Amino acid sequence: MGLAPANAELLQAMGELFVSFPHCVTLGLQYLGTVDRKPTLKVEWRDELVGNPATGVVHGGVITSIVDTCSGIAVTAHMDELETIATLDLRIDYLKAATPGKAIYCTAECYRMANQIAFTRAVCYHDSPDDPIAHGVATFMRDSNPKPMLPKEGAT
Repeated sequence: MGLAPANAELLQAMGELFVSFPHCVTLGLQYLGTVDRKPTLKVEWRDELVGNPATGVVHGGVITSIVDTCSGIAVTAHMDELETIATLDLRIDYLKAATPGKAIYCTAECYRMANQIAFTRAVCYHDSPDDPIAHGVATFMRDSNPKPMLPKEGAT
């Protein structure tokens, strides 16, 4: 069995926070939870997300957003305490077109947490990560902003 989150309450709060960002709400990203520090997000197929009306395939930006968001949550699974992070680099290999009408899942992991940088990898799929739609790798800057991502307790 894998590692439990460093701070389960923080991870849950950050998972909920990340999918509440306006662009994530617009896309309909859903946080499904985390197993062994590997969060999974889901986005349902909708007409509004289609990039090519002739094929019904979702726009690549949907894949980019779900990979970035899920990867960021994966970084928070390694945090003992809250720190602000920012995406430094994101690369996605689109392996095949997503199937029109099917939900897309993304599972990510942070495989290296250095002092200033966190490194992640992610996979997008329909039914199984063994049959991927896309792979993504990203790097995140740690402690990127002195402003907190969550309100301090007792603050209004």
